[in-house]
Amino acid sequence: MTDEAERKMQFLFALRSRGVTNARVLQAMETIDRGRFIRHYFPDRAYEDMPLPIACGQTISQPSVVGLMTQALQVSQRDKVLEVGTGSGYQAAILSQLARRIYTVDRHMRLVREAREVFEALGLANITAFTADGSHGLPDQAPFDRIIVTAAAEDPPGPLLAQLKIGGIMVLPVGQSDAVQSLIRVTRTETGFEYDELRPVRFVPLVEGLGKDS
Repeated sequence: MTDEAERKMQFLFALRSRGVTNARVLQAMETIDRGRFIRHYFPDRAYEDMPLPIACGQTISQPSVVGLMTQALQVSQRDKVLEVGTGSGYQAAILSQLARRIYTVDRHMRLVREAREVFEALGLANITAFTADGSHGLPDQAPFDRIIVTAAAEDPPGPLLAQLKIGGIMVLPVGQSDAVQSLIRVTRTETGFEYDELRPVRFVPLVEGLGKDS
């Protein structure tokens, strides 16, 4: 077995051992090479289950958290998905294997530009990336079947809740940025919203406005 094959096997084993059990999600995470999204930072640690720093003071989430969030989103092949917080582009690339269309937004122009380059290099044609204030969502493309937020808000942002289809699901971390946050799943029903608390997490805060480089 090659070193790379062994690393991938250990990577998938680590995901399963931390609760990522959905076969479609595991397949997507095996297909998409996390190393492509780390650029010149820590390429030798791409298959380790740990968050890593990227440009603009942001991080690429640890793979098990990406897997658990993706699993909680319950994405189907027909879904149109909004991701708030493009970051490295890794989460959007995983979703591109599972859904019909991905719209991803980030407040940092540099991150969006670099993520687009990787999407193009990998031939991921069903992702559209924008520089925008993600806390407002993308009203022009709404409603969405699924919404995923990769930065923590104190409460689920009202504009994002409004852009979720009835029957739609949103997964996001909620809580104070310097305290324990909870990963929650919000399901929109005919009469309102249902909330499920999934697990404790730690994410960068969701910040309004555009980044200084934008």
